[in-house]
Amino acid sequence: MLRNRIMTSLSAIAVAGVLAATLPASSASAASSTAAPICASEWNAAKGYAGGLVASHNGHNWRAKWWTRNNVPGGPSGIWTDQGACEASEGNFVVTEAQFNAMFPNRNPFYTYNGLVTALSAYPAFSNTGTDTVKRQEAAAFLANINHETGGLVHIVEVNTANYSHYCDPAQPYGCPAGLSSYYGRGPIQLSWNFNYKTAGDALGIDLLNNPNLVQTEASVAWMTGIWYWMTQNGPGTMTPHNAIVNGAGFGETIRSINGRLECDGGNPRQVQSRINAYQRFTQILGVAPGDNLSC
Repeated sequence: MLRNRIMTSLSAIAVAGVLAATLPASSASAASSTAAPICASEWNAAKGYAGGLVASHNGHNWRAKWWTRNNVPGGPSGIWTDQGACEASEGNFVVTEAQFNAMFPNRNPFYTYNGLVTALSAYPAFSNTGTDTVKRQEAAAFLANINHETGGLVHIVEVNTANYSHYCDPAQPYGCPAGLSSYYGRGPIQLSWNFNYKTAGDALGIDLLNNPNLVQTEASVAWMTGIWYWMTQNGPGTMTPHNAIVNGAGFGETIRSINGRLECDGGNPRQVQSRINAYQRFTQILGVAPGDNLSC
């Protein structure tokens, strides 16, 4: 059962952060698809990797078991877990870096293209299901909704700091180990509440309950939380946004699954149109028709 998911567009109301609230949902495997994953960013010996972060090396994706630096994946340390063979990102992800930059000309440098590509390793079916048209429509739909939620990939954290102390649900048995004010909105979907950090972290294999700041300091983790919601959560809708696109329900149903209670069925037509406008612009950049059922 879902608690109301309240989301206020940062692009429209500068003082509001979003405010996503769903009850704990069953976690989904981060590698549930048989589609070959895209290679994450290449392992960097100088970079520190928190437990759960992914890097590629020698044509495989690797996941860190705990924090590490300068320990080569596949080496004798045993710190890295082999996630299997991966495909080079060039030519396999339907959005090129040039197209991404055209979509988000004023984005915050935190939201990197490499971070997005790395995040794709968590859910290989994302933008990799169905025909080439469907793959491009899904990428455009995801990025259009994210564009709306973050004001064009500008905001990393919730703007209204007064809300920060509101997102700890003490009724959860695991509590709020990172602190009562530590579960405010972060990342492209403005992930918030302790139970959402727990559920997303469990699905992704990253301890976000104890380390929520990873969503605002690691670009790939931020992107992963957005894709996690897209692939596994119905929100106030009846299907995941991923299923809405790949099963032909249309872009309008992705809006319903993200913020349908406040925007759909006449709730806020201006916000709905803002999402549609971005989707149509992004599909044009990707050279694909937007399809039917754009509104909710």
